[in-house]
Amino acid sequence: MTKEMQFKTIVAQYCKVKPEDMTNEMRFREDLGFSSLDFMSFLGELEDTFDVELEEENVLKILTIGEALDLVNELA
Repeated sequence: MTKEMQFKTIVAQYCKVKPEDMTNEMRFREDLGFSSLDFMSFLGELEDTFDVELEEENVLKILTIGEALDLVNELA
């Protein structure tokens, strides 16, 4: 499984969109229906899965799947 598909599989656990239907332009809150708690749980799962540490200042800027994936790719 590619890193991107692994990432989207994690996202899919928090919404009703299948990983293969996700685009990098999709926004977590508006398009995927993430709550604040969903987003924080999702970030924790990303840190565990990809063995990265996400800084709060960077996380607050994330709005889309693509932005989150880029950040994980930078850190991993």
